[in-house]
Amino acid sequence: MGLLELFTESIDKEGEFSLEAFSMEHPRPLNICLLSYRSNPHCGGQGVYIKNLSRALKDLGHRVEVLAGPPDPCLDRDIPVIKVPCLDLYNPEDPFRIPSLKELTDPMNFMEWAGVSTTGFPEPFIFGLKAYVFLKNNRHRYDVIHDNQSLSYGLWAIHKFLPTLATIHHPITVDREIDIRQSRGFLDKFKWLRWYSFIAMQKQVSRSLDRIITVSECAKKDIATDFRIPLDRLCVVPNGINTTLFHPVPGVKREKNRFIVTNSADMPLKGLKYLLMAMADLSKTRNAHLVVIGAPKKDSGIVKIIQNLGIGDRITFTGRISDEEFILQYARAYAAVIPSVYEGFGLPVGEAMACGVPVISTTGGALPEVAGDAGILVPPGDAKALARAMEKLMDDPGLAEKLGKAGYERVQAHFTWKKAAEKTVDVYREVISDHR
Repeated sequence: MGLLELFTESIDKEGEFSLEAFSMEHPRPLNICLLSYRSNPHCGGQGVYIKNLSRALKDLGHRVEVLAGPPDPCLDRDIPVIKVPCLDLYNPEDPFRIPSLKELTDPMNFMEWAGVSTTGFPEPFIFGLKAYVFLKNNRHRYDVIHDNQSLSYGLWAIHKFLPTLATIHHPITVDREIDIRQSRGFLDKFKWLRWYSFIAMQKQVSRSLDRIITVSECAKKDIATDFRIPLDRLCVVPNGINTTLFHPVPGVKREKNRFIVTNSADMPLKGLKYLLMAMADLSKTRNAHLVVIGAPKKDSGIVKIIQNLGIGDRITFTGRISDEEFILQYARAYAAVIPSVYEGFGLPVGEAMACGVPVISTTGGALPEVAGDAGILVPPGDAKALARAMEKLMDDPGLAEKLGKAGYERVQAHFTWKKAAEKTVDVYREVISDHR
């Protein structure tokens, strides 16, 4: 549309130019700063969120920059990343290293080291402070600040001088409850309570924000309850699925006895142990095989569970694989299983459906919102129900084909990052307007 057309559309009934009408019909692109303290796109939904949302916002014509802690978020080259330095004491290549005396002369570094040394998790707090220092000196560069669940006291301070909102994917209180429930003895319980002590900060900071984005109706209700936030402050913007990456692969034959799971092997919240128990049950009558994307940590309890169940020959861990290999694994799979105890959204469900793979999922958290009627749903923590669902699909190829097609169509209709970005921008403009 040319300038003449834009001008003509903004003439009011009296024949005068209306700047307000022009601005409402043709809002200017925004200068957006995304904050994300840990954004590995290969491990965890928060990294996937930042990578895909930043891309979609940029494609809508907005200017996007990302303030990120380690590891590298691996964003597209046209999206600037401002790296927020830290001691990176959770780096898997050198975990819990001892900082140099020079590093510890920085007060923030010392607080980070002291927190980790006393079994805490200080990264969100420290990241927020450093983000505050940067943004205080660069406030002129941005129209809006969007935090990706760090919810640090630094964010509370940023909110004082810049329009600010946050995304909460799900209340971390759920993780804390599950880890404490599975702890062994008083010392183990105390360790988890100390680790999750940052939740008090997150609750306090989240209550100070006028708008919070979350990714499902289930997460909205749980956040409102656990963090004591009024429901009208929470806006649901479902995640998208990267359909450029996740798609069916023609010419690759699905293997009838092959199941795939992408959930983390070492997080109780992801429920992998229940799927392993289901595999042990299923293997009594079926020649099934399970491919686990990734690998368990050293001395992982998952390895012991596999040994105790005697199903080592039925389980394959892929280790770290490329995106191309990941998609091929989906293409070969007969079905994907998502055994999570709880999910604020459930990217693995959407990614499998985008590849045309039939899905078996628990009803934990928001998973039914993603799967809809395009998957088989079972209660969380029920290994026998998982085994029965897997057996049902193996015995009914027609049902498997029907679910695969329905899941693919559901993703295309409801879960694109373009739609997510457009809804997110609507929230940005509300926040900017309210801040004036």
